[in-house]
Amino acid sequence: MFGKPASQEPQDLWFFLAPSFSMMAFASAVEPLRAANRMAGRTLYTWRTLTASGAPAVASNGLHVLPDGSPLTPAPVPAAVFVCAGLGVETYRERSVFGWLRRMAGQGTPIGGLCTGPLIMARAGLLGGYRCTLHWEMVEPFVEEFPDLAVTATLFEIDRDRFTCSGGTAALDMMLHLIALDHSRDLAMQAAEQMMHTLLRPADDPQRMALRYRTNIRDAKVLAAIAAMEAHLELPLTTEAIAANVKLSPRQLERLFQSHLGTTPSRYYQDLRLKRARQLLGQTSMSVTEVAHACGFCSASHFARSYRARFGRAPRAERPDRSVPR
Repeated sequence: MFGKPASQEPQDLWFFLAPSFSMMAFASAVEPLRAANRMAGRTLYTWRTLTASGAPAVASNGLHVLPDGSPLTPAPVPAAVFVCAGLGVETYRERSVFGWLRRMAGQGTPIGGLCTGPLIMARAGLLGGYRCTLHWEMVEPFVEEFPDLAVTATLFEIDRDRFTCSGGTAALDMMLHLIALDHSRDLAMQAAEQMMHTLLRPADDPQRMALRYRTNIRDAKVLAAIAAMEAHLELPLTTEAIAANVKLSPRQLERLFQSHLGTTPSRYYQDLRLKRARQLLGQTSMSVTEVAHACGFCSASHFARSYRARFGRAPRAERPDRSVPR
């Protein structure tokens, strides 16, 4: 399976769906398998879905998936298990699931993680000594919880019998790569074409689109300044330091930001930090004080005032209601 000589028997893959799992990541992982079967003219892969209790899985978009069973359902040993998660994974602490994953790994079953699923794998103790990746929004809290793990910012990582991807369409690229390892690149390309996926992205492609496309700015100096800001959210640089970094005077940098963005470098920088704070508040279990420090605010009170001024609500109000699909 995946790099070993291809079996003539269908490979049975299990997808464990955590609460509020990413439907995009799940569909992007399954559809290449369907397309590969169709292009090969025979069943190369089968798959089944599991939830902890066997009850329907509710995705982050509110859609329900009726699973084939639970990890306790008797079944033959799978060719691989993929853990698919999404929003709210920071609160996931199902010991029975962790134990099941460890048993699967202990008997030699390859384990994969989609979107934020690698966090569940890490809590089960399955990523020690392996390279891994996950969605960019969760990298910071993941590293804080598991500082000794080798986390990358790539689309996907395939390290021996561990497969992890950053979610969304990155799951599509990872599965196509695995199909190529299992069968042939030609089959993977045929499957990709069926899904209008015209480029097989390599594993080390970055997760986020280029800064100039995200900002719709073309000025190289402004882009370099923004890149420096994004790289130093926890320990903010001074405007003078940013200007020196891009070989401008502070006054020149101020004029460029006013011309291209209609604001000052310091205000733009603070807005980046506050937007990052909103992501951490909504998607991690970090305290408000921890979020404040992670986003470069010297005190929780200063952070709270700045946050309320920017978003019209207190930081604590961003804590999600886990009962509502997101």
